[in-house]
Amino acid sequence: MPFQRHSGILLHPTSLPGPHGSGDLGPSAYYFVDWLVAGSQTLWQVLPLGGIGPGNSPYMSPSAFAGNELLIDLAQLRDAGWLSDADLSSDPAFNDGQVDYPLMQQYRMARLRLAAEKFFADSRHNPREQFTAFCSEARNWLDDYALFMALDKEYGGCGRVWQDWPSPLVRRNPEAMNEAAQTLADESNFWKFCQWCFYSQWAELKEYANKRGVEIIGDMPIFVSAHSADVWANQQLFDLDDKGRPRVVAGVPPDYFSATGQHWGNPLYHWPAHEKEGYRWWIERLRATLALCDIVRIDHFRGFESYWEIPASSETAVDGQWQPGPGAALFNAMQNAMDNRQSQLSDVPRIIAEDLGIITPEVTALRESVGLPGMRILQFAFDGHSDNLYLPHSFEANTVVYTGTHDNDTTCGWWSGLAPHEQDYVRRYLAISGEFNEWDLIRVASASVAALAIIPMQDVLGLDSTCRMNFPGHAEGSWGWRFGWHQVAPWHAERLAELTQLYGRVPKRQTDIE
Repeated sequence: MPFQRHSGILLHPTSLPGPHGSGDLGPSAYYFVDWLVAGSQTLWQVLPLGGIGPGNSPYMSPSAFAGNELLIDLAQLRDAGWLSDADLSSDPAFNDGQVDYPLMQQYRMARLRLAAEKFFADSRHNPREQFTAFCSEARNWLDDYALFMALDKEYGGCGRVWQDWPSPLVRRNPEAMNEAAQTLADESNFWKFCQWCFYSQWAELKEYANKRGVEIIGDMPIFVSAHSADVWANQQLFDLDDKGRPRVVAGVPPDYFSATGQHWGNPLYHWPAHEKEGYRWWIERLRATLALCDIVRIDHFRGFESYWEIPASSETAVDGQWQPGPGAALFNAMQNAMDNRQSQLSDVPRIIAEDLGIITPEVTALRESVGLPGMRILQFAFDGHSDNLYLPHSFEANTVVYTGTHDNDTTCGWWSGLAPHEQDYVRRYLAISGEFNEWDLIRVASASVAALAIIPMQDVLGLDSTCRMNFPGHAEGSWGWRFGWHQVAPWHAERLAELTQLYGRVPKRQTDIE
């Protein structure tokens, strides 16, 4: 499905302002939607909405289906009667400009547990009926996830993973599973309560955005965490040894971001098993993601053509090798499943292929054969070669352009790091004679033929390298950036709106605002 010309902002909810240690699905998220509307922006791109993993990464979630409990707006739980005003007193150690994950997680989880205790003691029928209905609708993934989290609390800690649990639970022996489900029923129900809260709050926020003409671009990582409910519950779908541990892991070879490559550590898929079951797990995963967003960015698309396989024992990604991926068969299966589904998901899914990294003609051919738009990053464009595919004159319309992504430096930081001759090339290409400003790159993105133009919030605000979201290859210190509304001036939205009007990025049809 070809995209109309749109523009939008890349901002993960954790980066929003808020009193409880990180951004969440509370008032600031709604205010951000209103700000997008004021700036004539019709897209809000987020990072994966699942729980965080090692290094606080949303790309290492304990579930490909569950939402991040840390994004739940605690004030709404107070309004429901499950928390008090005193419970929501902000910790004075919270930093408005940076997420302190250990502190924030301790604060929020304690209050979620208190709210769950009050909820299950609540005799009102309506909330309990809604909770029961949610658990029934999501049972295909929710039961395994909730039990996984309960077992992790029981047997985890000190670096222990699910492969270290008692053998009958590792092997999912039916008798052991039934016993654990009964013994840990209360703990499992806590995690189900959290998921109900997340999904309910997110649905309300998404509806608010959609009614105001703002669509959500979600993010579906290609890989899942080794320590996840997905791998534990579907061991036959992953390349594991006889003890359930990854035999080989995912990453990328040395590239722009790292001289030793990126050793992600995710288990790789056993693709023949996926093919044998008709890619059922992937189909369900795509459906779950489409329930949370309007457009899906599939991370590391090149891995579907061929992926970098690293021995699990290797410390870096250097000693890897390319292996063939599932190719078009996976996307054809997902498309057929969506076409045959008699619901709102029967429409052609709108998917963006994150085709960055080492892109071969075979990867491009796969993307084009399945009709997906690729990505173009302006920060990658200015190497002095006029045939660089990231230069705007090389774009095609079926493209999504970014000044930078969550993995890049901010545009301000990127510019500061360029050598004088590189800065000169940028000035000459952009036809600017004075000092470079991040809005020069924002303007070029907006003016390009690319159907979608996405700008990180840091670039709108002109922030430096201290505000970048992620530093690939660094295990710690990422994902914590936050902004404050005091940093946002009226002219930011006004200038975005002007560019949107000038370059025809106001969609022909917008949902009526109610």
